[in-house]
Amino acid sequence: MGNVMERLGAAGLVLPDLPVAGGNYLPYRLVNDLVYLPGAISSWNGEVRFRGKVGAELTVEEGYEGAKLCVLNLLSNLRAAIGDLDRVRQVVSVNGYVNCVPGFAASPKVINGASDLLVELYGDVGRHVRAAVGVAGLPQDAAVEVQMLVQIRA
Repeated sequence: MGNVMERLGAAGLVLPDLPVAGGNYLPYRLVNDLVYLPGAISSWNGEVRFRGKVGAELTVEEGYEGAKLCVLNLLSNLRAAIGDLDRVRQVVSVNGYVNCVPGFAASPKVINGASDLLVELYGDVGRHVRAAVGVAGLPQDAAVEVQMLVQIRA
């Protein structure tokens, strides 16, 4: 089935430039065999592509695509941390935040964009525990933010 970069290409996807931190935090924290990745918003090379509230300005499907962009940004950070994306032993957890209208109940469907992409790229290694939370707002009015914890091989 090839490596992760080949699977990205086969899906018509590429990694964006390394995201620029929007505050005083690191792009990753490597602790033993765990890589903690910060929240990444639904942007491409610094431009927020999915902006606004899901359930108002944006559909669930647009939020889903935004969640995929978040993962691509996180994979850019991960590649900077470990060099080779095939060193992933397992994606441990994903926390997803959806900028949405009050009472929005479809946050899990939006964050499935992140989960589905990780499983597409990594198979069972990409399966993870997860939270999908609706929030009142996100940085730069982004529709989605995702953070991730990954275990790697030496």
